[in-house]
Amino acid sequence: MRQATIFVVEDDQDVLVSLRFLLETEGFNVRTFSSGPALLAEGLPGPGDCLVVDYKMAEMDGFELIERLRGQRVSAPVVLVTAYPGPAVSARAESSGVRHIVLKPHIEDSLIAHVRAAMREAHPA
Repeated sequence: MRQATIFVVEDDQDVLVSLRFLLETEGFNVRTFSSGPALLAEGLPGPGDCLVVDYKMAEMDGFELIERLRGQRVSAPVVLVTAYPGPAVSARAESSGVRHIVLKPHIEDSLIAHVRAAMREAHPA
């Protein structure tokens, strides 16, 4: 059985590098993408994988990416990263099936816990 991979989609290169480092330090396999189209072009998550997706990105926002992935039958759990919390984002997250939101700039405080929880919920033992 292959180890799960965390697919990180973030258009801020510094944040992308930080997220990769944080997740790899915790022992996760990580693939990083600088945009939604880059992920869609290079490879989709499989069973057991998890997505960490930035909400506000230049080419395609996180919710549009999630919608496209769901349209391709990708069921990997999603952890949304945003600096724009609020009722509108929460409502969109809920309607997109996103149960985990991590707020910038406090990513390190809760990202690992949210990734593990999302993976447990999607694939209970």
